[in-house]
Amino acid sequence: MATDTIYSSIGTTQEQVDDLLLDLMPLQGQWSEEAYLWLTDFSNRLVEFTDGYIEVLPMPTDNHQTILGFLYEMFLAFVRPSGGKVLFAPLRVRIRERKFREPDLLLVRDADDPRRQNRFWLGADLVAEIVSPDKPERDLVEKRGDYAEAGIPEYWIVNPNDSTVTVLRLKGETYAEHGVFRRGDVADSPSLSGFQVDVSSVFDAR
Repeated sequence: MATDTIYSSIGTTQEQVDDLLLDLMPLQGQWSEEAYLWLTDFSNRLVEFTDGYIEVLPMPTDNHQTILGFLYEMFLAFVRPSGGKVLFAPLRVRIRERKFREPDLLLVRDADDPRRQNRFWLGADLVAEIVSPDKPERDLVEKRGDYAEAGIPEYWIVNPNDSTVTVLRLKGETYAEHGVFRRGDVADSPSLSGFQVDVSSVFDAR
C-alpha cells in the first residue's frame, strides 16, 4: 500500500500540482490578510498585498542585490554603534490594515523599537527601494504614497535606470524631496545626521 502511494505521488505532474494550488488559493480581490500572511510565511518570493489583491514581485537580479548589499553595509555601519537595526527583504511592513509592502531595506534607529515585530514590522524610520525595471512606477509612485501613508519619515529611491538616488522626507502626510543625487554627488540623510553615501559608489558596487 505504501509503495503504491509513493509511486502515485511520483506520477503527479507539476501542472497537476499547480492546478491544485490554484484551486486552493483565493481569487484576486478575495485574499484575506491572514491568507496573505500564511502564503508569505511559507514562500521565499516577494509578495505584496493590498485590499484583497496580491502582487508577486520579480526575482531580484545580481545588480539589484549588489546595490542592496552595498547600501545595507553602509547603513548598518552607521546605525549599529548607536543601537540601530537594519534589515532587508524579504520582510513585511504593515502599511495599514489589509496592506503590506516588502521594502528592499528597512531601518530603525533603536533596535528595541516596538514597531519591530517578529512576523512583520509595523513601521520604520527609513525604507529604501531599488527600482525594478519591470514596473518603475511601483517604486517611484505607488510606494511613495504607501510609505507616506504608513508615516515612515524617510524614503530612499535608488534608480539604476538613470543612476539617481532620490531621498524623500515626510512633511505632513506626503513626501518632499530632500534631494535628487547623481553620479559625482554625495547623498545624505535628513534624519540620520552625518550619514552620507557617494552615489557613484552605489552604482559601481561589485
